[in-house]
Amino acid sequence: MSNMRNKVQLIGRLGAKAETKHFDSGKVKASFSLATKDVFKNSKGEKVEETTWHNIIAWGITAETIEKYTDKGSEIAVDGKLTNRSYEDKDGNKKYITEVVAEEVLLLGEKITSA
Repeated sequence: MSNMRNKVQLIGRLGAKAETKHFDSGKVKASFSLATKDVFKNSKGEKVEETTWHNIIAWGITAETIEKYTDKGSEIAVDGKLTNRSYEDKDGNKKYITEVVAEEVLLLGEKITSA
C-alpha cells in the first residue's frame, strides 16, 4: 500500500490549451488547468453540478503528449501526485499553491485542433 500514499486520479477537461515550455536542458514542461465535475442531489432532491479546477504540471514525454494532442476542452485522465510549493508575487507577498504532478495521462476523446 505504500504506492497509495500520495496518489491522485482525475478525469476532466482542459480549461485552455496547455502552456508548454521547452528548456535549454532539453526538458519539457506543460502546465494546464483541468476541470472536474461532481453531480449530486442536495437536501431538496435537486440535481447540483459543481466544477472544481485543478492545476496540473506534466514533464517530459507526458508534457509533449499534452502539447501535441490536446487543446481547450480535451477530456483526459490524469494519474499523479499532489505537490505544494510557495513563491513570492510581484508585490513580495508569499503565495502558496497546490498542484498535481501528472505521472501518466490518458487521452479520452478525439484530438482537438485549434482553428
